[in-house]
Amino acid sequence: MTALSQAHCEACRADAPHVSETELAELLKQIPEWNIEVRDGVMQLERTYLFGNFKHALGFTIAVGAVAEAEGHHPALLTEWGKVRVTWWTHAINGLHRNDLIMAARTDEVANNSMGRK
Repeated sequence: MTALSQAHCEACRADAPHVSETELAELLKQIPEWNIEVRDGVMQLERTYLFGNFKHALGFTIAVGAVAEAEGHHPALLTEWGKVRVTWWTHAINGLHRNDLIMAARTDEVANNSMGRK
């Protein structure tokens, strides 16, 4: 459990600031297995989790969805046999906000508690 995973998301508006480069570099140290991806000019956080079968991957997807719904901040989730790709970014600002890093850390906690991980 990290300080980042214990933080809560703040309401985000279209004029909310993107996470600064300095803060991003510091926070990424707490979630080292996440990658920065840029799609259509939008910076996103992404990680793929591996599972022993589809049932475990689906259970993880549902658990991440529940955490996301509780915080009101939702990822892109691609569930396949034995793996789930999770992508976080803030739609309202077309980029990364501190909330995305908080939710990435929480996603790692869900994964650490999931059965069937490889």
